[in-house]
Amino acid sequence: LPGIDKLVTSTVGKSTNVLWHDCPIGQFERQELLNQKGCVVWITGLSGSGKSTLACALSRELHSRGHLTYILDGDNLRHGLNRDLCFEAKDRAENIRRVGEVAKLFADAGLICIASLISPYRSERSACRKLLHNSTFIEVFLNVPLEVCEARDPKGLYKLARAGKIKGFTGIDDPYEAPSDCEIVIQCKAGDCATPK
Repeated sequence: LPGIDKLVTSTVGKSTNVLWHDCPIGQFERQELLNQKGCVVWITGLSGSGKSTLACALSRELHSRGHLTYILDGDNLRHGLNRDLCFEAKDRAENIRRVGEVAKLFADAGLICIASLISPYRSERSACRKLLHNSTFIEVFLNVPLEVCEARDPKGLYKLARAGKIKGFTGIDDPYEAPSDCEIVIQCKAGDCATPK
């Protein structure tokens, strides 16, 4: 076929013979239309630290100021996109990878994407950061002590983990690696936790 020798296809992961197709409408044009810069606000912390509550409060505030946002909540994503994943190490890593890729697409679309996940490992959060330019990835660490999260225990998961009914639970028998270079740290101490606003 004429011109077939000019096509450059590549192998990406398990996909072969794929070709990136550029479109004349890019991120700049979408951001200009929305009058905002697309970015990812990645909220991390232990279960019960208030990630989802903070994500909703941030989204509500930005919306009231005329900005378009979308929340990628860890639990909500496991109802659809990540329903095929369990909580074993390999699946947890894939869960974060998928969310990072989707967040990248939302940011490219010009939206302010708020990702709210435990995301316990630095290496996985770092991999998501590398998907975007540094200026478009804002990592927020909800630094809430384990005892405060466990006292809150909104889903009853800490109680189940302590009883041995949940294995590999972050903060109990699986580690949480606090960020070492995040943009924002929200510190909370027992009896002294700021409201999400």
